[in-house]
Amino acid sequence: MFYLEHIKDVARKVGFDLCGVTECRRLEDDAHFLRQWIAEGNATSLAYLARNEEVRADASRLVEGARSVIVCAAAYRRQRYADDCCTKIASYACAADYHSVMRDMLHALCRAAGLADGQVRYRVFTDSAPIFEKRYAVEAGLGWIGRHSLLITPDYGSYVVLGEIVTDAVFDRYDTPLTAGTCGVCRRCVEACPNQAIAERHIDTRRCISCATIEHKSELRTPLHGWIFGCDECQNACPYNHSCGEYANSRLSPLFSPHALDTASWLAMSKADFDAQLRTTPLLRSGLERIKENIVLSELDD
Repeated sequence: MFYLEHIKDVARKVGFDLCGVTECRRLEDDAHFLRQWIAEGNATSLAYLARNEEVRADASRLVEGARSVIVCAAAYRRQRYADDCCTKIASYACAADYHSVMRDMLHALCRAAGLADGQVRYRVFTDSAPIFEKRYAVEAGLGWIGRHSLLITPDYGSYVVLGEIVTDAVFDRYDTPLTAGTCGVCRRCVEACPNQAIAERHIDTRRCISCATIEHKSELRTPLHGWIFGCDECQNACPYNHSCGEYANSRLSPLFSPHALDTASWLAMSKADFDAQLRTTPLLRSGLERIKENIVLSELDD
């Protein structure tokens, strides 16, 4: 048997800001919500969400005999832009690719906590498997899902990235969802989205700037409002992000300043320069040519 307080203590030492553990169970309500969301045509460029529905709703299908889901979160630095900036980049994308960082930290946690001694089964995930990670984070007591569909944590707001360990290990006790802290009547994120992409705790990807700048291109022309990779508009409006704690993990420190790269700098950048400066960031996902195209499209919005 493993101990909840021990795993949390080890997680802090590894560098995670938050850690919680919940029992591995099927999330039927979330599966139903996803089916309805897809049926209403909201998925568009995120069509992959329709695949592996049964696995997504039940993490025990990812690891034989799974009993527990350990959810960890790490905060990252928020970037701030002037309203007229036309080369805005989502804050998380200014640091090293969190997929690699979180995966390394999760494996380190497994080794330090004794999960990797060969006695238990486990797998680690960071956007690398069909799993309702935000909902498991809620079940593990890390926060709640805000109107913008992102996880909001009491201490760090929504500027966090998540990682999970699904394991057949059993814990002495488990965390429970928070009983305090909600969005209440606040609708600032809904009102802040320039494309009205936010409904009640879900996103219409046909209007979402983040999807339009990163995912597969849609037939619809989505205004970008100065964003060239991702979008933080809904997060910037959230009151919980105005007083949240500062990130502490240096592995998620920005690797470059987005303010130092204006339109001319981006359009003049060569593939070699891009690879030398930015290939370890999430910007590699879209690539230089897509970013340049987004700049041109953003200028057409004016």
